[in-house]
Amino acid sequence: MRLLVTGGAGFIGPHFIRHWLKHHADDEVVTLDLLTYAGVRASVEELAGDPRHQFLQGDICDPVTVQQAMQGCEIVVHFAAETHVDRSITNAAPFVRTNVEGTQVLLRGALEAEVKRFIHISTDEVYGPILDGAQTEEASLAPRSPYAASKAAADLLVHAYQQTHELPALIIRPTNAFGPRQFPEKFIPVCITNALEDQPLPLYGDGLHRRGWLFVEDLCRAIERILEAGEVGTIYNVGSGGERANVDVAKLILQLLGKPQTLIQHVPDRPGHDRRYAMDDTKLRSLGWRPRVTFEDGLRATIVWYRDHPQWWRPLKARLREDPYHWLHRTPGPSPRQAVGAVL
Repeated sequence: MRLLVTGGAGFIGPHFIRHWLKHHADDEVVTLDLLTYAGVRASVEELAGDPRHQFLQGDICDPVTVQQAMQGCEIVVHFAAETHVDRSITNAAPFVRTNVEGTQVLLRGALEAEVKRFIHISTDEVYGPILDGAQTEEASLAPRSPYAASKAAADLLVHAYQQTHELPALIIRPTNAFGPRQFPEKFIPVCITNALEDQPLPLYGDGLHRRGWLFVEDLCRAIERILEAGEVGTIYNVGSGGERANVDVAKLILQLLGKPQTLIQHVPDRPGHDRRYAMDDTKLRSLGWRPRVTFEDGLRATIVWYRDHPQWWRPLKARLREDPYHWLHRTPGPSPRQAVGAVL
């Protein structure tokens, strides 16, 4: 079997590719990635010597590129997206282009290629916040950031292509994934790399915003299970059981690294910051999936990886320091509309 993986040089994509090739020895994977600021070629370079893997640099918004990439592919796993909420608040245009227009181009290409499965990776943020209980897949979409709105629009396009054209599509809505090789503008790698450099850990508002956390290897297994056993036309939530307040995550990272809690620095909250996400993943668990890695064990493994691979993340952070909209330029005091940060 031959798979097309979009966004394969991002965070989850490379983990999924390695997982799939490890457990499906006879399959081939084509990776399509534009290598934007968040695309890291080094994340897939270790696969360069594997004849089962092919890397293509290209734009999912380009129909010709997509058509070429899909040749011979039976499965599409669509990770490619602009994902950083803070950047979407500053400039939503790239999110609409990549997440909405790009998804439409891929759907059309998948229809023409007559693929057997189109797996669309969405996010829990499309549901909006929930203060008590957990969202099921039947919950209404209520996105509150431009990023979440663009992903919700993509979900609706996938659903429409499945209903109108009978494209064999499935939608996966994961909770927050974390692990090695995550771009250092996201919350956990921000906290880890800043702590390693004895720099402040910027935390929005009171830090009591709550998120579920899932180690990336468990997410890859969930995607694999849904691809193999999921029902076409179905949405699957991927939860974690590892819900934490952001401030507690930051404190645990400092504790595990032996760093002082005084490194936590509260900064003005961002506009429209959702207080809590939570999803009911009963439907996925009925397929036999369960997370295997506890939050604490996954966090320890992630810390060790960043500690041992400064050559991977330090150049990326140096590049981010040149971005005037990035959290590295933040100091306490600006209004939320002026401030653009990195924490969730």
